[in-house]
Amino acid sequence: MKNEFTELAALEMDEAVEKLMVRLSRIRTGKASPALLDGIRVEYYGTPTPLKQLANVNAPEPRLLTVAPFDRSALPEIEKAILASDLGLNPTNDGNLIRIPIPELTEERRRELTRTVKEYGEQGKIAVRKVRQTVKDKVKKSDELTEDEQRQTLDEIQKLTDSHCDRIDELVKAKEAEIMEI
Repeated sequence: MKNEFTELAALEMDEAVEKLMVRLSRIRTGKASPALLDGIRVEYYGTPTPLKQLANVNAPEPRLLTVAPFDRSALPEIEKAILASDLGLNPTNDGNLIRIPIPELTEERRRELTRTVKEYGEQGKIAVRKVRQTVKDKVKKSDELTEDEQRQTLDEIQKLTDSHCDRIDELVKAKEAEIMEI
């Protein structure tokens, strides 16, 4: 039973860290990354569709993304969706392919993005702590564990929480360094 609680906590905490990693991958740095466009949805035949399902997104150069749609008739809609996103990108359409140059980030924008990264990191830690609290409550309500087993399980859950928070700190620091790199 004790293992069940720690496994549940570990799984849910891992999930929170994974979500943070996805959110951080969508933050624009100075380099081109196909993950940058993951959150974009395109109005395709009246349905908001993820860009990934409509086109191949590649980064042939460090400062360029290309979007090759499976259906050329979707090019104008894809271009509109990229322009409408809050990424500040200016795509160019040549009839077959959309090229998106990735401009240099200004110092002010870099600082803004690092604040956003810190905020996402804090949200990730909050999610991990919520998992800790939920599992902690379940352990305390459990009649199948002795007091010693409960204390030992709670200590293990706290160690898991600390290790996941440390991992989040590492991810945030790495992303901040990537953003501030010129």
